[in-house]
Amino acid sequence: MKLKVQFDPDLVALVQAEIAAGEKAVSAAMREAGTSLKSAWRGQITGAGLGTRLGNSIRLASFPKSGNSLNAAALVWSNAPVIIGAHDTGPLIRSKDGFWLAIPTPAAGKSTKGGRITPGEWERRTGLRLRFIYRRRGPSLLVAVGRLNSKGRAVASKSKTGRGLATVPIFLLVPQVKLRKRLDLARDAERAVDGVPGRIVARWVTNSDRA
Repeated sequence: MKLKVQFDPDLVALVQAEIAAGEKAVSAAMREAGTSLKSAWRGQITGAGLGTRLGNSIRLASFPKSGNSLNAAALVWSNAPVIIGAHDTGPLIRSKDGFWLAIPTPAAGKSTKGGRITPGEWERRTGLRLRFIYRRRGPSLLVAVGRLNSKGRAVASKSKTGRGLATVPIFLLVPQVKLRKRLDLARDAERAVDGVPGRIVARWVTNSDRA
């Protein structure tokens, strides 16, 4: 006697279809989670007043780059990790040479290289010399004798009579600064991770129904 067992519908085909639905579900869920996290981080950064340029440093890559996989993943990172990390942790910043941190006042203006201007750059740009003033209470100062232009920047005076000259604070000197924590990236990351299982299930059910 010869027996033959036949499954209707085809069991192998059902399993393969289910695996395909799972691959699509996991891949779609990871792409959605990555996109959501990138958007959340960018929103945090711009909402904290750190600017769209820094916000756009947040990037996303999904794997695999094409096709679907049960091992799909998403990577979200920043192209400016030091700056982002500082605002995320709120570190205590000290001078690297163990002396003072020079914080420019509005009269100092901005650096031509981007970022904060340094005392050395300011002296080279203006041709003025900075003078140190120690204060027992409050930050010490680096001041210069000059005049303020229409933009409130300290510049050299061209007056031969000395009219309009003033001693202007250019830099505040402090031994250290505690940077205020302005971001909480871990919060959004945890939310994205916690939402992945639900995304996968929802997508998997939908893909299975379509199959």
